[in-house]
Amino acid sequence: MQPLAERMRPSVLIDFIGQKHLLGPGSVLQLAIEKGHIPSMILWGPPGVGKTTLAKIISKSLNRPFFELSAVQSGVKEVREVLEKARSTRFFDQASPILFIDEIHRFNKSQQDALLAAVERGTIVLIGATTENPSFEINNALLSRCQVYTLNQLEEADLLQLFDAIVHKDFLFKNKKIHLKETTALLQLSQGDARKLCNILELVGSLKEDEIAITDDLLRNLVQKNLVFYDKDGESHYDIASAFIKSIRGSDPNASIYWLGRMIAGGEDPRFIVRRMLISASEDIGLANPNALLLATACQQAVEQVGWPESRIILAQTAIYLACSPKSNTAYMAIEKALATIEQSGNLPVPLHLRNAVSGLMRNLGYGKSYEYAHAHEGGFVQQEYLPEKLSNTAFYEPGQLGSEDKIKQFLHEKWNGKYNY
Repeated sequence: MQPLAERMRPSVLIDFIGQKHLLGPGSVLQLAIEKGHIPSMILWGPPGVGKTTLAKIISKSLNRPFFELSAVQSGVKEVREVLEKARSTRFFDQASPILFIDEIHRFNKSQQDALLAAVERGTIVLIGATTENPSFEINNALLSRCQVYTLNQLEEADLLQLFDAIVHKDFLFKNKKIHLKETTALLQLSQGDARKLCNILELVGSLKEDEIAITDDLLRNLVQKNLVFYDKDGESHYDIASAFIKSIRGSDPNASIYWLGRMIAGGEDPRFIVRRMLISASEDIGLANPNALLLATACQQAVEQVGWPESRIILAQTAIYLACSPKSNTAYMAIEKALATIEQSGNLPVPLHLRNAVSGLMRNLGYGKSYEYAHAHEGGFVQQEYLPEKLSNTAFYEPGQLGSEDKIKQFLHEKWNGKYNY
């Protein structure tokens, strides 16, 4: 059965609640929809204010093909696949299909760049949804080709309008008499979020009584008793996942297991949980314990093969192992430093001695000249320059002191004899 929030999702603009500054008579987005010429856009606002719903309504109103991606679960490969599908739907002068990307701020630079050409050519109209300031999280090149529309938290009148629609339309309340005696708790607990309001009323609708007086005490007690008040598509989805990862990073296995349990009890997709642990195994543990990534990868495979409910044990084992591992973010810091250097210095030429001489002309130009084959030397190592000349002696990787990295640091110090100040 669909959750109440999904059942109440409007499909036409006239049923959309809130955001009158964008969708009221004569407003900018309302006029664009009426004319049928919508730009690529970023919908920026907190959870539960209608970003996904609005994207779907726009597509339906304009009778456009609609494609949807989640930035949490999609990579460059998935982006290119959906762009190819979008291209195949266009014939002659047919209007561009709509590509909706939820949580677009979670796309990295390469994923956002994969969208850029399609937006420029009009292959798709991009609608991105984000809870974060797009000025900081979205590439300037992509952002400059999109209109940014800010969606606000629902006002009290909007929430009460939604409340009224739910108790009169949804089957949960078909045979119940609902009396709204007090609104303070309802509005406070909803926090301007339509999805949270739906979750609260789903608890109310599940009560056995045929006649229910909604009071502040009733709602607070209901929410308190349902500690798994977890919306896997909303704000708590990311808040709890953040707490989980930060507990692993902080080497607290007890907190890690608690937040893992909250996600499992809330019906979180195990693939999302494993993906977070895979990232943590490299970002937070890295070379201090290289086996962490191996175990997280094995966890991913095991979860796919075993399924629920036994997979909860595999997830727990992995979470505890990661939390109890020595920590290092040196791999993360190394690639960030390298990317920052590349952005600043540009594409520096590959040193001639590192290039392959696959033709006589290349050999005459010095390709491969003076290259030393490491295996031909004692210990399989020889000092030579592997970086572009302008970056000589630049250390991107700086080993930490914990776990395996102490040995790595000693190894590099002995081999490079102070070149990188190890």
